[in-house]
Amino acid sequence: MLMRRTITVSLLFFMLSAGQPLAANPTPQPAPPTIWSAHEAVRFALAHNPDSTIGQQRLIKAQAAIALERSSMAPQISLSSQYSQTNAPMYSFGNILNQGEFSNSINFNNPGRTDSLNAGVQLGYRLYNGGRDQARVKAAQEDASASQMELATTHARLAFEIVRAFHGIAQAMEIIHVDQSAVEAVLSSLKMAQARHEAGVLLMDAVLDLEMQLSQAKENLIQAQHALALSRKVFLTLLGVEEGSTDIIPEAGPGQEPPLSTASGARFELKALDAMIDAAQTRVRQAESGSSPTLDSFAGYSVEQGSITGGAGDAWQAGVKLQYPLFDGHRTSAEVAKATAGLAELQGKRHKLELAIGLEVEQARLALREAEERLQVTEKTVAQAKESAEINRARFGEGVVLPSDLIAVENRLTEATIRRTMAKTARQIAIADLRRASGLPQFDDLPEISLTKEP
Repeated sequence: MLMRRTITVSLLFFMLSAGQPLAANPTPQPAPPTIWSAHEAVRFALAHNPDSTIGQQRLIKAQAAIALERSSMAPQISLSSQYSQTNAPMYSFGNILNQGEFSNSINFNNPGRTDSLNAGVQLGYRLYNGGRDQARVKAAQEDASASQMELATTHARLAFEIVRAFHGIAQAMEIIHVDQSAVEAVLSSLKMAQARHEAGVLLMDAVLDLEMQLSQAKENLIQAQHALALSRKVFLTLLGVEEGSTDIIPEAGPGQEPPLSTASGARFELKALDAMIDAAQTRVRQAESGSSPTLDSFAGYSVEQGSITGGAGDAWQAGVKLQYPLFDGHRTSAEVAKATAGLAELQGKRHKLELAIGLEVEQARLALREAEERLQVTEKTVAQAKESAEINRARFGEGVVLPSDLIAVENRLTEATIRRTMAKTARQIAIADLRRASGLPQFDDLPEISLTKEP
């Protein structure tokens, strides 16, 4: 009986594995609703659960990486300024020339002390490097797409866990109602037994049996109440709040329907791996470009003033620089081999994930079919158990049925009602799991995360 009353809390692993909230100065959160529907709970959690915040920051970081890689393709302009004094013949003579103060009387071996105040601007621009910079930008764009899809994957998991926790609360509440009814039924039978014992028509051991049954029913009620308290805490944690109302209305909001199609191609995990594979292919091309020549252009202009010589001058410089690697110690070939192996690894992971997702979809589909069949059977069982209990309670009042037989009937009714409750919950969770496995949102009117590539 204890196993029947244990509310599934496997989603605790999901919460414990979640990252900590970012934040030194969190923004104020709006007050959560006082009464929840599953639809409203999913919408709220997607905006406030710490995993969503963490995923958003990862996406921002990935988009910043695109800008970082693009910077290498832009012209590089810098300003510089410097003041120095020297008596080294080579540098001092250079200062005299730059400041336009050369005369034939200068001693080349000892031109004396000079100073220089210099300011200049430099421009550099890479003309060609075999497409390495473009490859890095494209790889960063694909990484950002993968981050978007990982965030969508987190949202899909979170939405499913919220739905499961929501129905866990509903199940715990129904089980409490069943246990309360069982306590009331046994208590009523116990009062009749005590009256019959006092009248001398029922033995004391029959009364004791009913008292033991009452104690067991109360114990079951206590277990159900604690399971409800845990389910409520799990629900709040998934919502991303420490405390608040956990009052739910299972029938409120739009319902969930089984998907018409159970194809798994819409799963964001697959899309994320596809983006990673595209990035890996780009990195292979980036590694191959290591054997290409590099052509850079440069230009600069500077002015110089000397307080000791009293002279001043300016100068400019411009040109191009070509570098061609003749031998790099097999570095390029090693980088190509490394990038190629990384690509092959990702392709293997995608195939493995595709098989695993196909299994998930089939398991979810079979779980839904099983839950629906169980629900049909348990509905009939409950109706039969109710009718049997009513008949035996009346016969017990007439002294025709033994207390042990009444206890067995009451246990069968309680067990059948709990099985029906668990079957109803299993069906709702199976629908949610099948939608998740098929890559669909939990509710059709909740928009999917926008998956736009950085231009």
